[in-house]
Parts: sequence; C-alpha cells; structure tokens
Amino acid sequence: MGSTEEPDKPVSFYDSSSSSPNQPLLSKPPEDPLPEPEPDETQYLQISYNYGPRPFKDIPFLVLFLLFVLCTFGFGLFSVFHRNTHYSDLSSFSYSSNSSSCVESSLSELSPTTWVSFYSLSSSNFLDSLIWVFVVTFVLSLPICLLLLLILKRYTKHIVYVSLPFFVVIPIFFNVYWFVACTVSSSCSDAFPLVYRIVVLVFVFLVIAVIVWIFVVNWHRIELTVSIIGVASDALWRNLGLFVVLPSLTIGLLVYYAPIVVFLVFASQNGEIAPRETDGEYTCVWKQDGWVPAYYALAILTMLWSLAAMVEAQAYVISGTVAQWYFSKGGETPRRSIRSSLRNAFGPSSGTICLSGLLICAVHVVRAAVDTARQEDLPWIVNLILRCCVNVFLSAIDFLNKFTINFVAITGEAYCTSARMTYELLKRNLLSAVVVETISTRLLGGIIFVLSAIYAIAVCAILMAVSGLGVDSYYVAALAWVLLIMVLGLFVHVVDNAIDTVYVCYAIDRDRGEVCKQEVHEVYVSLPISRNHRPSLESRTLGV
Repeated sequence: MGSTEEPDKPVSFYDSSSSSPNQPLLSKPPEDPLPEPEPDETQYLQISYNYGPRPFKDIPFLVLFLLFVLCTFGFGLFSVFHRNTHYSDLSSFSYSSNSSSCVESSLSELSPTTWVSFYSLSSSNFLDSLIWVFVVTFVLSLPICLLLLLILKRYTKHIVYVSLPFFVVIPIFFNVYWFVACTVSSSCSDAFPLVYRIVVLVFVFLVIAVIVWIFVVNWHRIELTVSIIGVASDALWRNLGLFVVLPSLTIGLLVYYAPIVVFLVFASQNGEIAPRETDGEYTCVWKQDGWVPAYYALAILTMLWSLAAMVEAQAYVISGTVAQWYFSKGGETPRRSIRSSLRNAFGPSSGTICLSGLLICAVHVVRAAVDTARQEDLPWIVNLILRCCVNVFLSAIDFLNKFTINFVAITGEAYCTSARMTYELLKRNLLSAVVVETISTRLLGGIIFVLSAIYAIAVCAILMAVSGLGVDSYYVAALAWVLLIMVLGLFVHVVDNAIDTVYVCYAIDRDRGEVCKQEVHEVYVSLPISRNHRPSLESRTLGV
C-alpha cells in the first residue's frame, strides 16, 4: 500500500535530492547517451494530493470574470430604473401629423378572448398531465440515479450484459411500431408516402446494424470497460454527498441566472416610441436604445461563461473528492473531503476554473459558428476542410482540458502548469484509455437510454389507462423520456469525471511506483500499453 501525505502537512512537489526547486515538476529529463543515475528515476515520487494550503492561481481570469458579472448586474440595475414605462402601451400610441411624433390616444386592454384562451390552455387536461408527469419524474430521478449507482457498483457486469440486447431491441421495436402505426393511420400515410416510409425504415435498420457492428468489434474491451465502470461507481458510492452537492450547485446557478433574465427583460424596455415611415404612411414602433444589443451580448456571454465555469467547478469537486478517497490510507473514506474540494474550487483554484470555463465556452462558441457556416455560400470542399480542421483542434482542447482540471483538483497548480504536467505525466505513463473511456461512455449512454425508454413506456401505459389524453399520451411520455434522459445524462457525466480522476490517480501511482488502491491497479493494469510508452519505475520495481 502506497504512502499518503498527512492532511496537516503541505505536499512538496519536488525532490530536493534529485532536482532543484527551479526545475519543472514533470519536465522531460535531458537527453544523455550515458545511463542516468538512479536519483533521476525518483524525481517524480512526490506527486500526490495536495492537502496543504494552496496559493491562489490564475487571478487575472478571476478578476475578468468578476468584471463581467459586475458589469452585467450593474447595467442590469440601470436598465430596471431607466426603463420606459410606455413600453407596454405601444398600441395606444398613434402618429400625430401636427407634432410629427407619436402621442398617446387611449389605453388598450387585454381582450377577453385572450384571457379565455389562456385560461383554457392552463386548465387543459394535457397541461395538467404534463406537469404531474414532470413533477413525478423529478422526484424519482434522484432515487433512480442512486439505485443505478448501486447496481453499477455491485452488479456492473449483469446490468451491462442485460442491457446490451435492449440497445438493439428497443430501436427495432420503435422503428417497426412507427412504420405500422403510420401505415394504419390514413392521415399519416397520406402525408408520408409508402416509398419514403420504407426509406426511413431501412435507414434506421442500417444505423442499428452499425451499432451492432461497433459492439462486435469492441467486444474484447467490454469486460475491461465493465471493471472500469465498477471502480468509478465504487468511488462515487463512498462519496454519496456528491449527489447532494452537485444538484445544489446547479440550483445555485439557476438562482444566479434569475436576476440576469429579469435584467434582459427590462433591458428590452429601454428605448422610446418613435414614428417610422412605410410606403408614405407613418406608424409608431418601439426603438431600443443603442446600448441594449451590447448589453444582451454581454449578459449572454456572462451566462455562457458562468455555465461553463460551473460545469468545470463540478468536475473539480468530483475530482478532488475522488482523489482524496484514492490516496487515503487503509481504504478509509476521508472526512470532509467534499467540503475541502468546494473550498479549493471556490477559493484558491477559482481563477483556474474561470480560465478552464472560458476555454470551454470559446470552444462551444467557435464550434457553433463553424456549424452555422454550413449555410454560407462557401465551396463545399472548403467548408468541409475548415470544419474538419476546426473540429480536430477543438476536440484536442477538450481532451486536454478534461484531464487538466482533474490534475488541478489534485495538485492545486495553475492551469497552464497543470496542462503541461498532465501532458508529460500521461506521455510517460500513457495507456490507451481514450478508447476504453469512449466505450464506457457509450455503454452508460445505452443503459440510461434503455432505462429512460422503459420509464417512458410505463408512463404512456399509465396515461392511456387513467387519463383521456388519447394520442397526446405519446407526447407526454416522450417529454418525460427527454427529461429523465437529461437527468441521467448528468449522472453519466459524474461517472465519466470519476473515471478520468481514477485514471489520472493511477498514472500518478505508476509514476511514483506505489499502489494506493490495489483494486484499481488490478483493473487498470489490463489496459493496453501505448507503443511509445517507456517502462515506468513501477514496472521496474513491481514487475507490472
């Protein structure tokens, strides 16, 4: 069992016997034709979880983020007090030729028919059923996630192999069902000719065949992937407090969004009612102030950056908590590990999280811009090359960033330092985890798809039995399926972060030549070795 730093002692990231404090932690040793002495092989043994006080890192990005937030709230408050109260009375203004301006004539009220239609909509059976189904789904989502985590921890192999046939059976069932239902229905068959129905039917069957082929080709990796998912589930089960903290952070983000949305609504009311000439006739229209579009851009960017930063903060908390469990002594779960991870995330590492969130936000914005460029009048070959190059570059940033934030949570280093350290750590100890993680994500995605589909079928059957919705039951069940799969998708995101963290901790163990979690090494030692992997100290010492 490997040694672990005591919580009251700060971790030293340098070995004074082999390197100077000015030498980077994971820098590659200089090329030398002569064999290196043994001390050079032990210069990386002090990498572990940093329990000690952490200095603040990447402060300029924290200051920039706070500046965005302050400007958003400051101009938002200005928009509230500077709004034009006549915004809602636009219909009561008319153009006056005497004053060449818009003057108020009479107030208009909301027509009774509008109130009647709104009342009818709010009291409809469809809306009532939809609200009840959403409430029940939200209430059941947390027990479903905990039950799924327990099953993945204890019966990982069973649930995976039981779910695999459903990956094929459920799509086939829905494909045949819609084809038969559309053929029987006269309105659907008239709107959707038989030829097109057959084309869609065959296309879906081809997609299902591709899914089957993917699992057949990667069948030899499924057993290993099952073990990796089991290890990550065990780490999360020992830190169940994460399933209270993470939703709380999401709720906090929604509360933080609420005033910004209110500011956006009031910002649209900043302007004046001005006349506009159209074909020689003057009408009164609403003219916004010039600063309103700029404020919309600022507020939307702040919201996107905040969302990305919150996602990275959640990944940081997961990584810090799982890493403390991994490096703990005797298999004991550390006390207050979640609290310390939260303190580090919103304290010393807050600037690093803001920088990571900014990069992720920029990646998504650029990717959305590239996808929008498909509709531009560009040659298709130029558009294709541009999209491929940009997507490869953005995927590389995503891949590097996800391991960087894990390393930041473990060591507390700055973003750029952690990115370099992570790259060099994985370069020395790189295992082919990318494919395995991809398979684990697909397996988990398939499992939540099966569970959500079963839940949607049960909801549809209950609605058909106890309500008079008729065909609308399918729409309510489909929306319930979307809601549950979104919640379970967040659960998969948590498991993926746990897998990444355990992988980084395992790489640190290999670098140190230690075994902090024997059950983890028994699983990860089966990962295929990269072709440019050089034997690590653990391989030479433990014979792995």
